[in-house]
Amino acid sequence: HEILRTMRHSLIFLFLLAGAGLLRSQTVTNVTARQEGQELVISYTLASSSPCEVSLHISTDRGRTWLGPVGHCTGDVGKNITAGSRQIRWAVLEDREQLVGDGIQFKVVASSPKSFEPEMVFVEGGRFMMGSANGEADEKPMHEVELSSFSIGKYEVTQAQWKVVMGSNPSHFSSCDQCPVESVSWNDVQEFIRKLNSQTGKTYRLPTEAEWEYAARGGNRSKGTSYAGGNTIGEVGSYFGNSGSTTHPVGQKKPNELGLYDMTGNVWEWCSDWYGTYPSSFQRDPRGATSGQDRVQRGSSWGADVEYCRVADRCSIYPDYRSRSSCFRLVLAPVQ
Repeated sequence: HEILRTMRHSLIFLFLLAGAGLLRSQTVTNVTARQEGQELVISYTLASSSPCEVSLHISTDRGRTWLGPVGHCTGDVGKNITAGSRQIRWAVLEDREQLVGDGIQFKVVASSPKSFEPEMVFVEGGRFMMGSANGEADEKPMHEVELSSFSIGKYEVTQAQWKVVMGSNPSHFSSCDQCPVESVSWNDVQEFIRKLNSQTGKTYRLPTEAEWEYAARGGNRSKGTSYAGGNTIGEVGSYFGNSGSTTHPVGQKKPNELGLYDMTGNVWEWCSDWYGTYPSSFQRDPRGATSGQDRVQRGSSWGADVEYCRVADRCSIYPDYRSRSSCFRLVLAPVQ
């Protein structure tokens, strides 16, 4: 047994760890514990085909009764924990003033969530010039747009997250849980969003084309770069010249001014709009054309040449078309 002696409020408390009593769930193995200062470090291996919700539980009577989930934990605990070697750090003395006895046991519990909560980034509303005077014809005319505030996904939706909601993985590059889900049509994405909203009680949706471009440019923090996050394509995006003709795990490149990843390259991203010509007049919270044949995609992909990686570039695709270079990210905000 290992004894931790620590001082708080001029009193000495004893922490007794019964290391042999560590338990495991069906998806959790190799659970070990060690003491580092005033923290208990729990290491474990998670084996699961989809992200899990992980919690730490404690028993003071050799496992007859369990208390938890334990609070004041950091590391690989909570929602959306993926498979692999993981670690939880428990600040014991933040939770309780003493933990004494020889019947103390811990277990790590992993459960498959009914849904997932995407990590969102708040984008403060503002005005910007949408389009480009030097780009393709469909990027003109440049016009002023004012947007209300919204929140957008920090990352593209991954294969692991799609599996949690839909129970399957349609991706061509299917051996990478943290790569963006692809081979999904605009219509497929609508079904995903319907199920996600039903599971979470929230109102996620695709970004409008204007929201997407504003966020990619860095919102009101924009530095006016050609690509999302900089002027050097290799630093911010995976495209034909550096991708190896495949997708890559999200969040590997440099983020833009808002902390958003992969808005240049990796995969094209669906927007909510019908594809249409730009207006020349000022627009407030535009939602694009009222009808059409194609939906909008933005951002370029692993298979795109560099000229298609600019933040103003546009692409139009049939809404039922599935491509190994098409994905999406989510927005959380009322539809205007």
